[in-house]
Amino acid sequence: MATPRLSREALIGLLREAGLTGRGGAGFPVWRKLAAVAGAPVVIGNGSEGEPASAKDRVLLTYRPDLVLDGLRLVADALGARESHLYLPADLLPHLAAHQRAVTLTAAPERFVAGEASAVANAVAGRAAVPSDRTARLAQRGIVVQNVETLAHIALIARHGPAWFRAAGTADEPGTFLATVGGAVARPGVLEAGYGVTLAELVDGAGGATATIQAVLVGGYHGAWVPPRPGLPVSRAALAPYDASPGAGVVHVLPADACGLAETARIAGYLADQVAGQCGPCVNGLPRLADALMRLVHGEPDVKEVTRLARSVEGRGACHHPDGTVRLIRSSLRTFAADVDAHLAGHCRANGAPR
Repeated sequence: MATPRLSREALIGLLREAGLTGRGGAGFPVWRKLAAVAGAPVVIGNGSEGEPASAKDRVLLTYRPDLVLDGLRLVADALGARESHLYLPADLLPHLAAHQRAVTLTAAPERFVAGEASAVANAVAGRAAVPSDRTARLAQRGIVVQNVETLAHIALIARHGPAWFRAAGTADEPGTFLATVGGAVARPGVLEAGYGVTLAELVDGAGGATATIQAVLVGGYHGAWVPPRPGLPVSRAALAPYDASPGAGVVHVLPADACGLAETARIAGYLADQVAGQCGPCVNGLPRLADALMRLVHGEPDVKEVTRLARSVEGRGACHHPDGTVRLIRSSLRTFAADVDAHLAGHCRANGAPR
């Protein structure tokens, strides 16, 4: 089915009625983002997927690039864009080049922060793929960055209408999302489900758990650990009490024989190595925070130091990278309180956890 061309007003109205939110992690209403941009903007599809636990954008670009490109064209035409770009992993460039000619393709560096919206805009403009100061809004610079899954949804909404889109999901969070289900499941992979789907339903869709579940990482490396409650819906409203959200659609199952504290320290070390190098909270704060968490894994009584360092970097970075890292670490201290106590007592209840 062909995707119809729409005016700016028609597209914004359609997306407002559908209730589509961005699928890149932030979950901001798409119609608001489009309405905030004046003039003839630069429109960019973001398929970089710097999140190590996610595979949804790669799967979408590999198997349904037509939906992504249709959505990108639809937005560019409606806004009267002066340029349109697709930002994606370098190994997918030949595949996408075979499907289109009108969009400029840009290879994304394999770095976590390279997928942040302002970093994407910088890379497309030929600058380093690092975030800009978060006070400089992209809309004010005439730039629209949309995740590729969001663009695919835009194409489908234009074809089938808002009512079709709202038939899935919940009244407050309509539509489907792509979930990357991994960890201790029989068939790790990417599933499509409506918001409000339970953790148990997603795990069953991935072949079921291969071990007793200790906790689930929801939202990715900037997400949060939640307890293994089978009936917990994957939605912003249901996850809010855990300071979590669906984010980029990551659902990673941690088995009972793993150490949640050690796994979080590993992720924190990775995130500390992925900084943009532009501000003190990233350059100094995150490495010290990751080091303090690893010392806790090795039994040093540094819980207060971890919480102190978390407070010192939160909300003070040039971008949101420190905030996401702090969210993950705080959730680990809550969810794995028994692991913290065990490590401080000189032992670990998990098999093979680093000590």
